Amino acid sequence: MTASSESVIPDVQRMADLAAGAAASLLQRFDLALHLVSDQSAIPGSFWGDEEAGVRGQVVYVRADTPVHSLLHESCHVICMDQRRRAALDRDAGGNDLEESAVCYLQILLADFLQGVGRNRLMADMDVWGYSFRLGKTQDWFAHDADDARRWLIEHDLIDAAGVPQWQLRLE
Repeated sequence: MTASSESVIPDVQRMADLAAGAAASLLQRFDLALHLVSDQSAIPGSFWGDEEAGVRGQVVYVRADTPVHSLLHESCHVICMDQRRRAALDRDAGGNDLEESAVCYLQILLADFLQGVGRNRLMADMDVWGYSFRLGKTQDWFAHDADDARRWLIEHDLIDAAGVPQWQLRLE
């Protein structure tokens, strides 16, 4: 995945667009905490900086202007990493290419659990931000080229065979 050269992308859905408490409720299902940072403050644990979400341990940091796809992406990194990495997590989630694909796949699934977001909107926002996939568009990748990511999530008990999230963190 690659970042856009612009720090603020106006056409994506942002935290301020969500119903109050919706993101925190979603993250609580995974035993993750959401911390809202005041406007214009630096976001702790942000890999990309600017308005992009940050992670430290099991806490996800956002501002009102943080894109929803960034919230979900960083949250899914925490969900998908093993306990050892999670315990030391501060900004850089690490992991390999397959885990990164699994993170992208899971964030798309979780978008369906945020009212007013949904997978189609999230995938469009991912394209606007500049995620890059072999097939070009996120929707094409998800529909035709993400079997390895889906299998990875199933093997780590993060989704079931029907693609339903299991609401737990990766253990090993």
